[in-house]
Amino acid sequence: MRRIIFNQKGGVGKSSITVNLAAISAAKGYKTLVIDLDVQGNSSAYLGIDINQPNDKTMAELLNQTASWFAVSTPVCDYPQATAYDNLFIIPSSPKLDKLEVELERRYKIYKLREVLDALAADFDRVYIDTPPNFNFYTKAGLIAADRLLIPFDCDSFSQQALIKVMDNLAELRDDHNRNLVLEGIIVNMFNLQAKFPRQIIEELTKLGLPILEPYLSQSIKMKESHYQQCPMLYFDSTHKLTQQFISLYSGLEASVTLENK
Repeated sequence: MRRIIFNQKGGVGKSSITVNLAAISAAKGYKTLVIDLDVQGNSSAYLGIDINQPNDKTMAELLNQTASWFAVSTPVCDYPQATAYDNLFIIPSSPKLDKLEVELERRYKIYKLREVLDALAADFDRVYIDTPPNFNFYTKAGLIAADRLLIPFDCDSFSQQALIKVMDNLAELRDDHNRNLVLEGIIVNMFNLQAKFPRQIIEELTKLGLPILEPYLSQSIKMKESHYQQCPMLYFDSTHKLTQQFISLYSGLEASVTLENK
């Protein structure tokens, strides 16, 4: 199963959600892979990888790889890199993704990631895909490769506008490239329980028929501390309220998958 985490608005917690759900998945015994498509490399950094250090096993090298009659390509199975956590692997981002985008579009590599994940399907139980905060080549490649979409949402009017735009782009991409892509739901992130405005925004989205997931993820300095320590919340502070919310969110997502498969 492949989940992609995407919103066209930056700063909504895509990388935090990606890594923390993936870490819980791995801890539950699923062999789990994180794909970092964002040139900023926040998911990579969160899992202890400096994308500015030399590395020939990144998403840039993988997507740019082209088999030929004269050269033997590096096997796809060589790209996932182990992290400090059992069952958790990553194919990290790279600064090269920025300049490579135009070339990949020219060569119509939009389906390359789906081919890669198909090749890795027997090796990994779960895949979590982190994305850039825009609807670019890498995001489209991720959406084409994924089964399920999670949209982080931080309860402000700008995020609400971005969400509507995401839904429009998603409908067109599903129609053209991936009719099997399912919107699992919208994750309310950095939620302030004491403020009235976030609840008002959530009510408006619910009236539109959008699937708002629970529990909402609380705003907490612990998240920033876990970033700094390069340690997902499950391992940084397993008893913290935010950690428990992540675990509950993960459990709800997996329960839905189980029901669908029955």
